[in-house]
Amino acid sequence: MSSGGLRRIDIDEFGDITIAKFIDNKILDETNIQIIGNQLFALVEQDGRKKIILDFSSVEYLSSAALGKLITMEKKVKAAQGNLRLCSIRPEIYEVFAITKLNQVFTICDDSDEALQSF
Repeated sequence: MSSGGLRRIDIDEFGDITIAKFIDNKILDETNIQIIGNQLFALVEQDGRKKIILDFSSVEYLSSAALGKLITMEKKVKAAQGNLRLCSIRPEIYEVFAITKLNQVFTICDDSDEALQSF
């Protein structure tokens, strides 16, 4: 992963399901968001993964630019006939999803176990 420096996500695999866990607790910085986006997109575009869970358990803040990357990720996964799940979203972040109606765009699960079972 040479997309400009450090990995911003931890990857775990359970069979054909990939869990991508965000490392940063604040996803605000434009450069970071760019790197996170590239690393997420690579899962679909380079690795051909179709079942992806994004784990937000360590995330406390998300900027609107980060939400934009998530929407793009959803589109890329759909285009690849895959499925994307979001899990472990804190109430204050979930509120942003609800206000922006993104909770209707994404499949959001309480935790990674629920997300794993939803495929």
